[in-house]
Amino acid sequence: MRGSPFAIEGRDAAFSMPIRRPMHFDEEPKKDSFCVTADLLIPGKGEPIKDGTIVVEGNKITKVATISELAQEFSHLPKYHVQVLMPGMWDCHVHLLGLQKVAGPAFVESQQNMALTGARCARDAMLMLEAGFTSVREMGGYGLQIDRAVEEGTLVGPKIYSANCIISPTGGHADIHDMHRPWFEDACAHGMPMANADGVPECLKAVRMQLRAGANVIKICGSGGVGSERDNPVDQQFSDEEMKAMVDEAARAQRIIGAHCHGKPGIMAALKAGVKTIEHGSYLDEEAADLMVEKGAVLVATRLIVENGLVLGKEFFSPAGYAKLEAVATAQWNAMQIAIKKGVMCATGTDSCGSIVGSKLVKQGLNGKELYYHVEAGMTPLQAIEAATANGPLTLGPQAPKAGQLKEGFDADFIGLDESPLDDIRVLGGPKHVTHVWRQGKCYKSPGHPVSSL
Repeated sequence: MRGSPFAIEGRDAAFSMPIRRPMHFDEEPKKDSFCVTADLLIPGKGEPIKDGTIVVEGNKITKVATISELAQEFSHLPKYHVQVLMPGMWDCHVHLLGLQKVAGPAFVESQQNMALTGARCARDAMLMLEAGFTSVREMGGYGLQIDRAVEEGTLVGPKIYSANCIISPTGGHADIHDMHRPWFEDACAHGMPMANADGVPECLKAVRMQLRAGANVIKICGSGGVGSERDNPVDQQFSDEEMKAMVDEAARAQRIIGAHCHGKPGIMAALKAGVKTIEHGSYLDEEAADLMVEKGAVLVATRLIVENGLVLGKEFFSPAGYAKLEAVATAQWNAMQIAIKKGVMCATGTDSCGSIVGSKLVKQGLNGKELYYHVEAGMTPLQAIEAATANGPLTLGPQAPKAGQLKEGFDADFIGLDESPLDDIRVLGGPKHVTHVWRQGKCYKSPGHPVSSL
């Protein structure tokens, strides 16, 4: 064919032209781009847009505008319509532990039967996605393993950013005080998500072990806890030197520290050490709030677990844990109000740690109730939504993804609602009003098609 109009540099062009692979019988055409229009678009950060629309290409948002501005340019794309469109929510303090109780023999039993725990956690992840939570920051639990199953498509659930283990001193919040010490150490060695460290060298090793596991954030105990047996929520746990060493070690790996802190001594020590998120913050006062603003730290107040615990009482907590919860409850409510008035950056988190089938309280998927308590404490609905969306990634520091906002270049994680949460924030308190859920551009929930792991 030399001399043929199809010849290219002496070679037969038939061998140079691209060959189109035939579509497999069961293969569907690729659908990379689509639009979602809404009567009301809540961007996560900034003012709502009436008659708004977004354009999605693959797993990213590429355009955000009013319907009229984009109608002609993107008229050829597939379209969805929802009444209200907003970013997928973040629970910035959740635990995937598969618990039925937070202390005592039931806790230990659940950590020793990993197949049972994994099955419970799989259901919990599905319930959170069903309720519009497309990302969670898991502050101690089996999130690394569950996230791997979600990412590979074995399970459905939110993107999980996990701390892996909770780190405390011996006898601290991440210790099981009634468990024989060698048994505790053996359980930790076989995967129970707790770690004890005493002194700077052990603290450095504990952080490095979480980095080895792939943790996205490091969780330490700046104070005692409620669910643990003999420590006091008011008391500082790690010393100033230990906290600073762990903060610096995490920073070298571009991770931040999230510190479990109820009492003021632990809050102040953590902030001075460079901790970037304060979890619970129950005894935060004006001085502590001012320091949080100065340091640019984020408060994750976790009110839902307190409210549920007060209702459930000793059904869910041990007697010692419930007594501590009662003491903490009033102080924490005051702390939330102080933080909001002072302008502390807040992100929503629930401290939810399990689900009991049939329960109306102990159940993942009700995480959005946390926003109601933020509004009751002084936020506007729009501020509460920002705390649950745009502020979520801020709790991951350098590891933060471009997510939590309906904004060009951000992850295509968003939800549709049939009522406006600006009129009643309780709309976000469960899956009922969440009509659609998209994560990474894929629709996991739509009318008649609930999220399901079955």
